[in-house]
Amino acid sequence: MSLLHKLTYLSEQDYLSYELTADVRHEYVDGQLYAMAGAGERHNRITLNIAFQLRAAARGGHCGAFVNDMKLRLAQGKAYYYPDVMLVCNRQDIADAYKEQPCFIAEVLSPNTMAIDRREKLLAYQKIPGLQYYLLVSADSLKVEYFLRDADGEWQTAFLDAEETLIVTCDNYQAGLRLGDIYEDVAFEN
Repeated sequence: MSLLHKLTYLSEQDYLSYELTADVRHEYVDGQLYAMAGAGERHNRITLNIAFQLRAAARGGHCGAFVNDMKLRLAQGKAYYYPDVMLVCNRQDIADAYKEQPCFIAEVLSPNTMAIDRREKLLAYQKIPGLQYYLLVSADSLKVEYFLRDADGEWQTAFLDAEETLIVTCDNYQAGLRLGDIYEDVAFEN
């Protein structure tokens, strides 16, 4: 018979304190911690390529582009995630340790996170009132699926074509993302 272990509930404040000194980053969902795995070269290049495009367009403005070390706080603190890329243009979103109102999120898919990014995070992120864009970016092939909130507040989805430019607009901010920009200098095995 296997040895059962009691699950320990961690409060939001205990989680935030723990994360300050932890050797490994953790996502937090309803009192439970989930260790974050490290990412490979392709994942890192793709993340930086997206963040670079968003940051370049944000220079001199009030929007901020953040990469995988900035937490996203959801559901009044019941969940914290570390999105690969976030764009935040809400001037009231000023917490130093986390953000709550991004208008853009991108997750670079890995075999370990793909199911969570496609289901759990998609559903959680779509509840963010100001979120306009959610990208799921493959690290194994030239494939970007994006979710876009339309003028009626409904979510639409499509795949980014090679000749298409996804125009990201948030507040007075605008940037363009192309497949070539996202995968610049990313090598795939033959």
